[in-house]
Amino acid sequence: MNKDVIDVIIEVASDGGYCAFSEDVPMVYANGLTETEVKREYLEMMEEQAENCIQRSGERPWWADAQVRFVYTISTMFATFPFLNATALAEWMGINPGLMRKYKAGLATPRGKNRKIISEKMAILSKKLADFAI
Repeated sequence: MNKDVIDVIIEVASDGGYCAFSEDVPMVYANGLTETEVKREYLEMMEEQAENCIQRSGERPWWADAQVRFVYTISTMFATFPFLNATALAEWMGINPGLMRKYKAGLATPRGKNRKIISEKMAILSKKLADFAI
């Protein structure tokens, strides 16, 4: 079994639902009304496309046995958790609040230094949230 990991990006669709795609897996994408639905649909479409590849070439594609990791864009995070305050989060991360609002709206994508900062700070935030005892 192939141990590769494929990142599948989940975004909020224009209709308020979700879409999923990966740059590593050609011709596989999914849409759904919920995150659960789009994840299930993506995995089903991935298997169907793998079967099509087997029928055409006789070989199972490398990505068919890879582990799938669903990842979210910044704009999807804010859509999923609308109670998050982009300005306050940006200030906590040390990022320009106006730029964070652009990330939130999907008008810009974090790159370079900001991408690294956001990734590191989200890991810290995730750990802190997981440590809460309620």
